[in-house]
Amino acid sequence: MRNFLRVVRLTLSRRYTFAAAILCSLGVAVLWGANLGLIKPIVEIVFSEKPPHDFADAKVKTGHEKVADFQKKLAAVDAAIKQGQGNAKDLQRQRSSLDNKLFAAQKELEAAQFLQPLVKRHLPNDSFATLALFVGFLLAATFIKDTLLVSNLMLIERMTQLALLDMRKTLFRKLLKMEMAHFGNDHTSHLMHRFTGDINCSFSGVNVLLGRLILEPLKMAACLVGAALICWRLLIVSLLIAPLAVWIIARLSQSLKKANRRAMEEMGKLYEQLSETFSGIQAVKAFGMERHERRRFHQRGKSYFRKALRIMFFNALGRASAEFLGTVIICTAIVTGAYLVINQRMTLLGIPIMDRPLSLGSLLAFYALLMGVSDPARKMSEVWNTLQRGMAAADRLYEALDRVPKIVDPPDPKPLPSLRPDLVFENVTFHYQAGHTVLSDINLTVRFGETVAIVGPNGCGKTTLCNLLPRFYDPVAGSVKLGGVDLRELRIKDIRSLTGLVAQQAMLFDDTVWNNIRYGSPHATRDETIAAAEKAYAHKFITEKLPHGYETEAGERGCRLSGGQRQRILLARAILRDPKFLILDEATSQIDLESEQLIHRALEQFIRGRTTLLITHRMSSIALADKIVVMDHGRIIDAGTHDELVRRCDLYGRLYHLGFKEIA
Repeated sequence: MRNFLRVVRLTLSRRYTFAAAILCSLGVAVLWGANLGLIKPIVEIVFSEKPPHDFADAKVKTGHEKVADFQKKLAAVDAAIKQGQGNAKDLQRQRSSLDNKLFAAQKELEAAQFLQPLVKRHLPNDSFATLALFVGFLLAATFIKDTLLVSNLMLIERMTQLALLDMRKTLFRKLLKMEMAHFGNDHTSHLMHRFTGDINCSFSGVNVLLGRLILEPLKMAACLVGAALICWRLLIVSLLIAPLAVWIIARLSQSLKKANRRAMEEMGKLYEQLSETFSGIQAVKAFGMERHERRRFHQRGKSYFRKALRIMFFNALGRASAEFLGTVIICTAIVTGAYLVINQRMTLLGIPIMDRPLSLGSLLAFYALLMGVSDPARKMSEVWNTLQRGMAAADRLYEALDRVPKIVDPPDPKPLPSLRPDLVFENVTFHYQAGHTVLSDINLTVRFGETVAIVGPNGCGKTTLCNLLPRFYDPVAGSVKLGGVDLRELRIKDIRSLTGLVAQQAMLFDDTVWNNIRYGSPHATRDETIAAAEKAYAHKFITEKLPHGYETEAGERGCRLSGGQRQRILLARAILRDPKFLILDEATSQIDLESEQLIHRALEQFIRGRTTLLITHRMSSIALADKIVVMDHGRIIDAGTHDELVRRCDLYGRLYHLGFKEIA
């Protein structure tokens, strides 16, 4: 509930919009009750045997007669009390009853005297014409009410949609701040589900809360006030069962919230499976696993089906309970009211219910107003599931929003070190999960402008070591320093402004080739962009082979380009950024040998004057390095030149003879 209230507070930040919506709701509620209350004047005035003006005069005359009669009876009782006649307690009880009746008759007379000139001034002295006037008023009031209702719905929707947009931006901003490990632990499909399902569900709940759950209770309140004005004691008798209804709905609400949360978690798993299947569709088809995937999807879908059915059970039970108990309340009012009116009684089981007998018009108006309460109550029970889903979704949403990033800027960041800082890994140990060490006691110094090739078997920690430089991760122990300053003492933005990365996974954005190259360097000129593409040997295929040249859409993850084309565009992006530190993680792994030779010529020029960390298995790339670092099982086992390592490092010798030599 606390998290849902946070969503509500975000929505209520548009105060003027909310105030306008509340005014519209009040107008709808007042007109809703007034329309139902019209039954009383229609029954009593229009369907009276007398014309409206004569009816008004008769009501005043009858009122005077009742007041005079009660005053006469009261005077007689006072005389009997004064003379000591009869039982004193009975006389006092009789006097109290007559006093109440006199007060009620005086109020009724005052109302008749107030309405008499209004009736003569505004109503024609013809029953049918008066009926037509009331019907016209009813239509006009309904039109105004519906106009206010539309305005209310639009204002609430505007308010929730703007807040929903703010929430999406806030969540997106928060996720962009999270460390890389967060995206490994939380599957992308779950994050997508939070952006779509969870946010939509939470704000659907807010829409219901600020819309129907304000409007409908106001309509109920208007009807209850009208019914109370007719006979408040009869209203209390009718609502004796209402606390039971509230208790049942409260219990069902708790079960609904739990069921909705489980269903949302199951839907997140369903998203995860769809993402995995479609991302690996090539493997699915290649190995003929369509039937297996269908079976997995069926099992996951069946699990969600059972949870959704449980939600519907609690929802249906709540609606049925509300409707049944509402019918019990109305039936109680009908039986009690009819008993009192038919028998012209004012007490029930010795308990005084009314001060004066109810007229038929008053009783019918009371019933209409009570039924006017049941319709909003039914609508509230229908949206209860939406509200509970919103609460469950808000809890899931704030699980993501309340997570604190582990990689953050220091409170008092230091300025960037010298223009040509050395890179030092000092006693670095790192693990993704406790007990599974990836890097152990790494000590490595890279002089500025030096090119270091990092080689070793797969899984030995080469990429992890390079990922510590742009602070994708922080060491568990030890430190990584630039110019003698620990990276954790510098601003993350400053560190990454010095760094360029070409990763093994050549992933482009679904945008033009032009924008993909300029990604990270949005202020680059056209000439600078084309020059970077030429250095990466991408300009020729872009202008000659792509249908729209630099304006060609790369497609999702660059799917409209070949692997070699994607790799060269990534290399052009890094060249355009002109970083001081360049990380090449198998950057030429998807490029043909002829293009690789050309790219290496460009790299020979580009890596001069900058520090380069080069992860590779190709001898042609290793030839660019000033120093080679050999890693195995998360440790640096040797470092030196190619000739030195071939002579003294068994692992490097095996790698050279098995792979490097053949490629060379």
